[in-house]
Amino acid sequence: ICNIFDMKKIFFLLISSFSFAQNTSEKEIIKPIENLFNAMKSADSLGVKNAFSGSAIMQTFGKNQEIRTDKVEDFAKQVGASQAGDLDERFTISKILVDGNMASVWVPYQFYYKGNFSHCGVNSFQLAKIKNEWKIQYIIDTRRKKCD
Repeated sequence: ICNIFDMKKIFFLLISSFSFAQNTSEKEIIKPIENLFNAMKSADSLGVKNAFSGSAIMQTFGKNQEIRTDKVEDFAKQVGASQAGDLDERFTISKILVDGNMASVWVPYQFYYKGNFSHCGVNSFQLAKIKNEWKIQYIIDTRRKKCD
C-alpha cells in the first residue's frame, strides 16, 4: 500500500523521466542545426554537407520575395571558400514540433559576415530521422535588414 508521500515521489520520478526523455530528444533534433551553424562559422564544407540528408532542399526568399532554390553542394562549396569566422549565424531555437521521425524547428537568427551585421530573419527547418540520426531535409528562410 502506497501512502501519499510515496505517490508524490512516484509521480515526480515519472515526470522527471518524461522531461529528460523530451529534452534528450530535442537535443538530438537540434544537433544537425547546431552542427550546420558551427560548420559555417569554421568554414567546414564537409560539416555543412553532413548536417543535411542526401535529398535535402534549400530555399530562401529573395530580394523581390521570390523563392530561390539552392543546392546543398553549392552552399557547402561557398562555406568552404570562406575564412573561419567569416560566417556567423547567431540563432535561437524558438519552437520544436515532433511527430515520430519528423520534426519542424523554428529558428530566428541574425547573420554576421566578417563581424558586421548583414541580415536577420527566420529559418524554418524540417528534419527527418534517417537510420536513427536526425538530418535536415528542408530549410526555407526569410531575410531582412531590420530585426524586430
